[in-house]
Amino acid sequence: MAISISNHQVPYNTHDYFDVTFSNDTILTLVTHTPSYVDMWISDIERIHRHRLHSLVVGLDIEWRPSFNRNIQNPVATLQLCVGRRCLIFQLLHAPSIPQSLVNFLRNPNYTFTGVGIESDVEKLVDDYNLGVERMEDLRTLAAEAYGEWELKNGGIKSLAERVLGKEVNKPKWVTMSKWDQQWLKPAQVQYACVDAFLSFEIGKVLISGNYN
Repeated sequence: MAISISNHQVPYNTHDYFDVTFSNDTILTLVTHTPSYVDMWISDIERIHRHRLHSLVVGLDIEWRPSFNRNIQNPVATLQLCVGRRCLIFQLLHAPSIPQSLVNFLRNPNYTFTGVGIESDVEKLVDDYNLGVERMEDLRTLAAEAYGEWELKNGGIKSLAERVLGKEVNKPKWVTMSKWDQQWLKPAQVQYACVDAFLSFEIGKVLISGNYN
């Protein structure tokens, strides 16, 4: 399925915006290490979705630089959140601090964070940054229960997107294994991180609402 990305060419070093187009959806993606832009993104999300804040679904994913030494585990480099057609890629590793708005957002009991293997992702966020999530659902478990296909419990975002959304996604290995801790992410990394979070949201929204085939 065609995926493309375009850079808004923001003339600042605090943040950048990209349009990531996946299938028929264009996702406005904010990439930043600046806490005030995280504040702004969360404020925008809660304003746009103010009528559904009692049951908000948020796609969640993380990335970190892979280590080829089993005794070394690199810290989380980026946290990706997605609601609707808006995605945040917060470069935790380069942030001077973690905004309270993000702590509160992740801890809101009315928001359900969805992802593949989300429990281990959140465990890593807690270990690396003391960032906990109040309410989460693993997409693999939701899909297995929804379809009665227990092999989905071993699935990844790629197989779940195909099963739940009928959409194919390409996940290049070189991007998966790339340097997520660099200060300026490559467009391919932004695209990859955005699509993962967007699919986590879309699949979660379908499975939680019960509107699946």
